[in-house]
Amino acid sequence: MITLRHLRFLVAVADELSFSRAARRCNVTQPTLSTGLRELEDRLGVQLVERDRRSVVMTALGTEIAARGRKLLTGAQEIEELAAAHLHPEEGDLRLGAIPTVGPFLLPRALTLLRARFPALRLFLREEMTDSLIEGVTSGRLDVALIALPYDTGGLSVHPLFEDGYHLATPPGASAADTLEAGRLLLLERGHCLQEHALASMPTRRLQRDESFEATSLTTLTAMVAEGLGATLLPDLAVRAGVAAGQPVSLTPLPEARPREVALVWRRTSPREAAFARLGEVLCTAQGELG
Repeated sequence: MITLRHLRFLVAVADELSFSRAARRCNVTQPTLSTGLRELEDRLGVQLVERDRRSVVMTALGTEIAARGRKLLTGAQEIEELAAAHLHPEEGDLRLGAIPTVGPFLLPRALTLLRARFPALRLFLREEMTDSLIEGVTSGRLDVALIALPYDTGGLSVHPLFEDGYHLATPPGASAADTLEAGRLLLLERGHCLQEHALASMPTRRLQRDESFEATSLTTLTAMVAEGLGATLLPDLAVRAGVAAGQPVSLTPLPEARPREVALVWRRTSPREAAFARLGEVLCTAQGELG
């Protein structure tokens, strides 16, 4: 019989395409991992991995079996979580992902509240783009993620938390009305959901991306505005958390802008749904205490 250990080795090799990295990920020696993988191939009677001294390549069948193995490993993990959650739903490890335009501004305050509310919870934080977070929750790499809507979340459970509007950030002396009329904005690089959310926030205006510059963070965007290079939209959450503090930037509230919605997502089969809902309550409290 093949075992979960065999599948864990195969999935690690498929993800890493390196026996040494896969062994470190599985907390075993490289010979142990190689032996386990050969045992799996012997028991199935097929080759799953092409290997030589320089490269590791998955066979087509190996890739397919690894994909099915991921689902089995996620299912086994959920069985363990179900038992643990039944006994202690708000204890143990919790892997929380967050997008870069929410996490840095909300989580520092939330962590203090979370420690007080859930002293036995050990939180592991990951900051990633939305696509990566959705994949991480779906595959079981993450337990729950903090994202912004609208966004295609597939089959995940969605728990809305609060709406997050916008401020227009302009260089000192610039006219907010003229800036909105021109409609050209400095925005985050492609891959950040905030780029699409910002452009769609005011449907009666023709907002466009200023293609001369893209930033990797809201902090960088704010600094560019302070240097007079353009204007941008900043989420209220970031403004209240102080992203523009100390910068010579004019901030104009935009109550007419369509807000994004900050939400938690998790797998529908997760046994910790009640704990995630309580986590959401803490995040809403933290948001209310900002600024």
